[in-house]
Amino acid sequence: MSTRLKAGGRRVDPGKPVTFRFNGRKLKGFAGDTLASALLANDQLLVGRSFKYHRPRGIVASGVEEPNALVNLGEGARLEPNARATTTELFDGLVARSQNHWPSLDFDVGAINARLSRLLPAGFYYKMFMHPRPFWKHVYEPFIRKSAGLGEAPTDADADTYEHYYAHVDVLIVGGGVAGLQAALAAGRAGRSVLLMEQGAHWGGRTPVDGGEIDGGDAAGWIDAAVRELEGLDNVQLRLRCMGAGVYDHGYVTGYERLMDHRPGAPGPRHRLWRVRAERIIVATGALERPLSFAGNDLPGVMLASAVRDYIVEYGVSTGDRTVLVTNNDDGYRTALAVLDAGLDVVAVLDARTSATGALPEQVRGRGVRVLTGKGVAKATGGKRLEAVHVCAQAGEGAVIETIPCECLAMSGGWSPVVHLWSHTGGKLSWDAERAFFRPDPDRAPTGADGEAVVDIAGAANGHLGLAAILEDAHRAGGGEGAPAPGTQPEEAPLHPVWMMPDNARIELREKMWLDFQNDVKVSDVRLAAQEGYESVEHTKRYTTLGMATDQGKLSNINGLAVLAQALDEDIPAVGTTTFRPPYTPISMGAITGDARGELFQPIRRTVLHEWHERRGAYWEPVGHWRRPYCYPEGGESHGEAVAREVKNTRQAVGMLDASTLGKIVVKGPDAGRFLDMLYTNMMSTLPVGRCRYGLMCSENGFLIDDGVVARLDDDTWLCHTTTGGSDRIHAHMEEWLQTEWWDWQVYTANLTEQYAQIAVVGPKARAVLEKLGGMDVSADALKFMDWRDGELGGQPVRVFRISFSGELSYEIATPAGRGRELWDRLFEAGAEFGVMPYGTEALHVMRAEKGFIMIGDETDGTVIPQDLGLGWAISKKKDDFLGKRAQERSHMTDPNRWQLVGLLTEDGSVLPDGAYIVEDGTNANGQRNVQGRVTSTYHSPTLGRGIAMALLHRGPARMGEVVEANKVDGGTVAAKVVSPVFYDPEGEKQNV
Repeated sequence: MSTRLKAGGRRVDPGKPVTFRFNGRKLKGFAGDTLASALLANDQLLVGRSFKYHRPRGIVASGVEEPNALVNLGEGARLEPNARATTTELFDGLVARSQNHWPSLDFDVGAINARLSRLLPAGFYYKMFMHPRPFWKHVYEPFIRKSAGLGEAPTDADADTYEHYYAHVDVLIVGGGVAGLQAALAAGRAGRSVLLMEQGAHWGGRTPVDGGEIDGGDAAGWIDAAVRELEGLDNVQLRLRCMGAGVYDHGYVTGYERLMDHRPGAPGPRHRLWRVRAERIIVATGALERPLSFAGNDLPGVMLASAVRDYIVEYGVSTGDRTVLVTNNDDGYRTALAVLDAGLDVVAVLDARTSATGALPEQVRGRGVRVLTGKGVAKATGGKRLEAVHVCAQAGEGAVIETIPCECLAMSGGWSPVVHLWSHTGGKLSWDAERAFFRPDPDRAPTGADGEAVVDIAGAANGHLGLAAILEDAHRAGGGEGAPAPGTQPEEAPLHPVWMMPDNARIELREKMWLDFQNDVKVSDVRLAAQEGYESVEHTKRYTTLGMATDQGKLSNINGLAVLAQALDEDIPAVGTTTFRPPYTPISMGAITGDARGELFQPIRRTVLHEWHERRGAYWEPVGHWRRPYCYPEGGESHGEAVAREVKNTRQAVGMLDASTLGKIVVKGPDAGRFLDMLYTNMMSTLPVGRCRYGLMCSENGFLIDDGVVARLDDDTWLCHTTTGGSDRIHAHMEEWLQTEWWDWQVYTANLTEQYAQIAVVGPKARAVLEKLGGMDVSADALKFMDWRDGELGGQPVRVFRISFSGELSYEIATPAGRGRELWDRLFEAGAEFGVMPYGTEALHVMRAEKGFIMIGDETDGTVIPQDLGLGWAISKKKDDFLGKRAQERSHMTDPNRWQLVGLLTEDGSVLPDGAYIVEDGTNANGQRNVQGRVTSTYHSPTLGRGIAMALLHRGPARMGEVVEANKVDGGTVAAKVVSPVFYDPEGEKQNV
């Protein structure tokens, strides 16, 4: 049985007992334990069930690579699913529950799947769930949804807080083992600003467990001295419990720091997401031990050899009274020595190599342990815990030579460098045949724009497994001068690659050899994938789900691709690796969100006039991140009545609109005109100074993404107005093309949306209001439609645009945001005698629809091109190119049968439902209702006294005068006549006065 040892445990404090619960059972541990070590100390070997077959699963590792020991951690507002027991630090009152079983961990009815394994091979879901087709909705999908997932999703609001943190350093080092410490010492002593991240709670990595000497003394002592020196350097920051999550371009790295997981409820944020910019990044992430693939290698009690010695040395926990070690390398013997030093029994060492004569094997032999060379495990047997190991010849087919009863089987299949962060930005790998692992290729390192390497890698992560080589390589990476502290360890003989045990295992054994423990992927599954034609490792991964579990293949990938290579009769490098993607281990959603929750989830943007609108009783409408007045109800009016009043008053007298939220992007530079000609469908470079032009902006696929008025301010400066919700998006769109495609053009962009207040004064008496305020000539001759001028109104600096979105005489007046309220008050006061009223966004929308003006997001949905909306006149015939030009020339874009913009007038004057489909009798080619179009905008027009609508209709302009049927909410239809989308003042006489 596994139990707490009477002595040992470097990390635990027996003077500080801790109580916790697992599946409702009260257990005891010590401060410094992990949940995994505490469970083992209480002989809780069974910790979960596998995803597919619900097989019993025990703890197999001691770190982030653990695939089995995932638990629901905490309760209520602090419930966290899929918490890894091996990295969860124990605290008093911890509550954990195992996952993926019903009704209980010990008795799980899902285990019947293991009996049906022949019917559930790799990829069975791709075949089984295809037929019969009606089963998908009523049988397959409900079953899949019920079966999917492992942990239990929280239902209560998260009780903790989270934050983001930004840092800029010369050198960022990820990994706090001896390699990371040595690199930090070298860089810190050289005066560089250094940030050192370590994902665990302690410095030194594996070295304190594995032993060795550094600088003539104990390795643990050297680690303590190195940490003290680094803590004393002002230019060095040290962060424990902080994982390097992802490496991106331009020296950008994300880190994930767990601040309060080990003391929940303490004040402060629980997790912190670091966003770091570094001149150089050094990856010192070490290496992970690989399991061996033999039948029954997933039983509780079968563990990585390195994990067995971790639990003994670090936590003082025995993983079994009788241990068998199976290995293909010398490092596994360190575990045998650790077990013996703890006073436990090593029954035998099974070494797959034909000889084992190095210093470590000889030490084990000298302690009276049987070392059986050329031997492997035919199968491990037991139920919910390991009971026996059956020995066979490694070169054979699995005939059992001897059966050894035991409680623990420690397996060591060699080590694999942790190259994930190196690979995130394109660092390439090469195959080291001698040590049987992929290691970084220094000739293909991730580089910056100047061609210099941005990411370096050091120590075991760089393929150096000896202590002396690790320190020397880390010293080099850190840029240190002189020689590093020397390190010594016993020399090790080469390993013998073992991808399947035994080499020629029979099919019945291969069907019980597990590669991916969590997703139940077996050696036979990978070989089946190869047999069925999946020769790419990426395709095999998806067909079998190899490496797609929460551990992201940290244990399974190398063994899996090696098995695939054997099945394809290819060399391992020819098969390649799967793609490493960030984050290295899962990050909490809270850390990703940071402060963006509750009231801060989406901060509300307010114009400088917000307070005035609020006092006026505005009903608010969210528009992007902004709040805009929808309408201003008065005296018990309904919203509809308020909108009608605002529209009529604006059409008959004068209205004022807060237009400050419209995007205002300045584009400046010698190449600005050339740039805008590429962005907009029409020509902007020929626009005269002092004039405005309506422009359309399309994606490279030809679809309309924004519209607005562009004003030319001077010879090399343009001001681009965008939709309210589009200012940030369109500015990012501009910058993306400037930075990635036209990076050598001399263009500067600035989003000035919030720098200016903008007020629309609209209606037949608008000019009279401005003339009463005085200060500049706003007559029809001085300021024509689509002109703009700088000047003063009432002594206040303004820029006046003669543009209209209502079809009425209209002026949009921009002034510095700090003076926006002053201008609004003065305009409102001057307009009092003319009957001025504020109007909101709904009145704006009604008036634009009456004029047939389109609105992005209503008349567009990501599939609409300008030609569909009758805006072909806004597409230049003179330009050689613009974004979307070639896409719009494709056959389906020029098809006359596209849905095109029309107006609709219901025969009974009613208002059509928004989004209603226009239908005809019969069915289409798919057997569905024959849909001819859809309503894009629909309103009651106070001006016309009836419902009006705009719609996209199949061959719309060719169907003028036709009566069509539109769906109603109650299931019926309503007749509507197809008309021009311009319902009001089609000649534009009112806006041009």
